[in-house]
Amino acid sequence: MKPISIIITTFNEAQNIRAALESVRWTDEIMIVDSFSTDETVTIAKEYTDWVVQRAYKRPADQKNWAIPQVTHEWILLLDADERVTPALQAEIQDWLAKPDIPYDAFWIGRQNFFMGQQINYAGWQGDAVVRFFRKSCRYNDKQVHEEIITEGLQIGRLKHKMEHYTFRDSKHFLDKMERYGEWSAQDYARKTNRVTYFHLFWKPVFRFVKHFFVQQGWRDGKVGFIISVIMAWGVFLRYMKLVERREMKEEG
Repeated sequence: MKPISIIITTFNEAQNIRAALESVRWTDEIMIVDSFSTDETVTIAKEYTDWVVQRAYKRPADQKNWAIPQVTHEWILLLDADERVTPALQAEIQDWLAKPDIPYDAFWIGRQNFFMGQQINYAGWQGDAVVRFFRKSCRYNDKQVHEEIITEGLQIGRLKHKMEHYTFRDSKHFLDKMERYGEWSAQDYARKTNRVTYFHLFWKPVFRFVKHFFVQQGWRDGKVGFIISVIMAWGVFLRYMKLVERREMKEEG
């Protein structure tokens, strides 16, 4: 069987990191890249691996692209601390690693999301998937939000089983993260948006709510589906509000 390396990037993930590491104890090598956590993240991580590196955080893709060449093995499984490899997913990955030749460069992995103690099956999260099982030659694009492996020119497969994703602990965690995403997303959209109008500040958030709650059937997840749809719409508003702020500060400066 081909060996596999694990990369997990962290910052103040003491609540999550143990469960993530327990789910990958079967692997050959674990590398933690920590952004100088101030909680017990590093202490817990060192119970599972001696390879804990602390590195200043610039942006998500930078952290991951720095880590990828450091590991030993050709095949990598990269996790966030709030993700878990299920036994079924582990068995599927091991089946691929046992093959003499793997005809793919990377694999999509679906994510089963959980929020507010509930499994989320709709609200736009039902199709959530990420490229996380890949060859060492792969690299991430440079987006601030939702960075992903560059797939152009690669052979990409898809695994049948999903990982578990405990994406937000509660509504406050969700809102705080959307605040950060709003700032980062404004940077990504700065070149795409010549002028921010009421269409961006009002109608685009409304469209996002309609998309998540009605088109993608968030109503079927009950009150939690409604909360997700509202917060996702709020994230769109924040993106353009932050973009307006950035431009006004630049003009004043």
